[in-house]
Amino acid sequence: MSRKQLARGGGDLDRLGTDDTGCVILHIDMDAFFVGVELLSRPELRGRPVVVGGSGGRGVVVSASYEARAYGVHAAMPVGRAMTLCPQAILIPPSRGLYSAYSKQVFDIVARVTDEYVRVGIDEGYVDVTSAVRRLGSPGRIAQGLRAAVRAETGLVASIGAASTKVVAKLASARAKPDGLLVVPVDRVADFLRPMPVEALPGVGQSTQSGFARYGLRTIADLADADEAWVARTFGAHGRTLRDFAHGIDARPLHSEPKDHSVSAERTFGDDVWDADVLETELLRLCDDVAARLRKEGATARGAGLKYRLADFTTFSRSVTLPVPSDLPHDLRAALLVPLRRLRADHRAGVRLLGVRAHGLADRAASGRQASLFEVDDSGESIEGDGSTGDSAAGASEAQRALDEVRSRFGGDSITSASLLRRG
Repeated sequence: MSRKQLARGGGDLDRLGTDDTGCVILHIDMDAFFVGVELLSRPELRGRPVVVGGSGGRGVVVSASYEARAYGVHAAMPVGRAMTLCPQAILIPPSRGLYSAYSKQVFDIVARVTDEYVRVGIDEGYVDVTSAVRRLGSPGRIAQGLRAAVRAETGLVASIGAASTKVVAKLASARAKPDGLLVVPVDRVADFLRPMPVEALPGVGQSTQSGFARYGLRTIADLADADEAWVARTFGAHGRTLRDFAHGIDARPLHSEPKDHSVSAERTFGDDVWDADVLETELLRLCDDVAARLRKEGATARGAGLKYRLADFTTFSRSVTLPVPSDLPHDLRAALLVPLRRLRADHRAGVRLLGVRAHGLADRAASGRQASLFEVDDSGESIEGDGSTGDSAAGASEAQRALDEVRSRFGGDSITSASLLRRG
């Protein structure tokens, strides 16, 4: 349970009643999903404090059982801190691929009820049961049926919130945990929302919470009662949306616009990195990884992003547009070297994490990639070209795909960039 979920308290839920008329939006949220999946093969650990997370010195908690949460352990907490709070906790490293398989099973069950659903994470999603009410009964009955089917077919536990809007349904599922169903009747939305702290609302992060607190807005009731025009002037469009949420108003469609697909890789260093050469070598390594995955997907990227996290967890993100769409590591690295060096110059502190993201993806065949005026090799040196035919770029891309083939046959470390061998 995240800190945000811990904040979703307040009010007497028994007073809400059970009238589910019009509560056709369900938010389904799997309870301690990653822990639940791991315990399917470790039933002897049920009832004990269990933490799923990285085992390295800088690992973070992915999920914690409710027995561990009783000690204050929550998702995104450093594993070291979690083990200090709960020394008897059993630490399990995350299993690759297993969670996606179980997530698919859960949403295959949802799909039998209606095709009006959207996944918003591996372990949660929204379901509009309007079209299923006549066939399957009231929203509450449908929600109970979903919970029962998920448990029977996967062995996992789901909590569900039922309401008339997405924001209220999401808050209701959080209050239903663990292993529960909470219906928020249409005429009791205010009773449900008003006692909760304002940070319970989706979209209220630490910065927004601090801004609200400066004006004494500490509960959802405080925000709901604030003058609408004043909120818009003070906090802009985002503040206006949050005030609507405080009234249970949510105009977002079930299916939001799809986010731009991206490919990313990152590395958390065992020790803080101060050496600029080490950072630049790691940048190339990450770009090589991301570019290989682009080629595997048959895609090129129009943009690249850099994630730069300091030892105190201060995180900076920078995004650049590539001169031409590319699936080559040297193009990504060349574009990201400038923001990397600028961040290094501006923030003389050890670096905890470095990440690379390729975005604005397009099909390689349709992207028509041509060489730029100055191609860049893996060492960062420029190679002059006229940019007219794209032969240099095509040759480089073919060479990279040949390397991909070698790696697929003999392993990822069988062949690599000379720069990585020289510096790594």
